Amino acid sequence: MEEKYEILTTRKLVIGYKKLELLPPQNLSLYGGEMVCLIGQNGCGKSTLIRTLSGLQSVISGDITIKEKKISKLNNAEKAKLIGLVLTDSTEIRSLTVRDMVSMGRFPHTNWFGKLNEKDKNIISQSIEKVHLTNKSDNYFSELSDGEKQRTLIAKALAQDTPIIFLDEPTAHLDLPNKIDIMLLLQHLSHDIKKTILLSTHELDLAIQTADKIWLMQSSGIQKGAPEDMILENKIQSNFYSKQFSFNTKTGGFEIKYTGNRTICLNGDDPVLLFWTKRALLRSGYILTEDAYTRITVTEKPEWIIYRGNKTEKRYNIENLLFTLKQ
Repeated sequence: MEEKYEILTTRKLVIGYKKLELLPPQNLSLYGGEMVCLIGQNGCGKSTLIRTLSGLQSVISGDITIKEKKISKLNNAEKAKLIGLVLTDSTEIRSLTVRDMVSMGRFPHTNWFGKLNEKDKNIISQSIEKVHLTNKSDNYFSELSDGEKQRTLIAKALAQDTPIIFLDEPTAHLDLPNKIDIMLLLQHLSHDIKKTILLSTHELDLAIQTADKIWLMQSSGIQKGAPEDMILENKIQSNFYSKQFSFNTKTGGFEIKYTGNRTICLNGDDPVLLFWTKRALLRSGYILTEDAYTRITVTEKPEWIIYRGNKTEKRYNIENLLFTLKQ
């Protein structure tokens, strides 16, 4: 069994601004080769925690230790060899290529003149390869898609060759395929390359599916645990409670609480067809009951058979089914 080892620890850490303390004192630990997703409602202080742990922002009180070194005692050059950081802020640099951007990650390891040796160049090429951008190495950063830009910044952090990487909302402004791509890439870097990764995110469903641990940030403190434990202990759903939606513990996702005043009975044998038909009916304001006047049977053809008294009608897609029900 692989032994767990602490990369980062905090002792009685208080974060915030001047006299505004965002959390009570926190004792936190990050372990080697794990990916942790920091979640919480807007304004709870996720970015502030990331900036504080990375040394960009001063603590109010308490200590942060990375690899047995107190971060408050380190200069910028020493921090740069321990911490890689990818922030949300949009970066627009027109004159640099992908390789130029990633090369900047090697500066903490170069001499005073910033000259790259063969080892540096190999690390840069390997970092670009790990984020699948080898074919874009000579493209200008400004010409990349948002997803490619984010992967370039992650490659820069990789080239920095630090044991820990912090990312603040790395999937912000990305479409769904790129969000998934970035989260799976980060999971790969933590599990296969043994980087310790802490990222803040609003993508709760992706965090649940990819993170080794969840840090749930609230004004009362940070609750920690495996995503599945956090769900089974009701910590996720209680923090994001709303009258308008609920968290489905069977699917791991949020569902809108639809309201309606029309009843309908639904049955059938195909679970997929039944699931999406039910979703469409709820969205359209129907309440599912066993004794409704209008009944629908879904067959595997697929075919939707509508029974209203002695009248029977057949429809062959959900759009036409809903249109017929309104008549």
